[in-house]
Amino acid sequence: MNRYALIGIGVVVIAGAIVFSMASRDTSGETSTSDFDTFASISLTDYHGNNVSLEQFRGTPLVINSWAVWCPFCREELPDFAALQQELGSEVLVIAIDRREPLEKAKGYTDELGITNDMLFLLDPSDSFYKSIGGFTMPETIFVDVNGVISFHKRGPMTLEEMRDAVRTHLQ
Repeated sequence: MNRYALIGIGVVVIAGAIVFSMASRDTSGETSTSDFDTFASISLTDYHGNNVSLEQFRGTPLVINSWAVWCPFCREELPDFAALQQELGSEVLVIAIDRREPLEKAKGYTDELGITNDMLFLLDPSDSFYKSIGGFTMPETIFVDVNGVISFHKRGPMTLEEMRDAVRTHLQ
């Protein structure tokens, strides 16, 4: 075999390995159960500049959404998360964690949507939360039960009805 044939075969093998790796990832929206401790101590900041650790919400059913201003799907679903929080009251806490954007940008965006005061918005300047949940799409949402178990991990956008169903199925 000549050198170019060997290079071609090598490229095909590498490309095949990449395609197989991507195809074997879970794209159904649900991942295996994980533990709250993987991200509970991450330091986040609220819109008032207060440091917040997710640890303080241990024992509370949580819906945690990772979002960013540049994400068009986030614009569509953030008002639905706010509506979900309004519907559920204190039964479940909905938290939206912005990825690596300054306060002015994130808050300006939620002000524009008219939802700033409807749920808890946190800032993650180091993107630690997103990394801790193995994020690779936008947006990503996790549902954490009262025992601190991530019972559902949705990759990609959700409708309000999907959010309601996920809460009923995984948190109640």
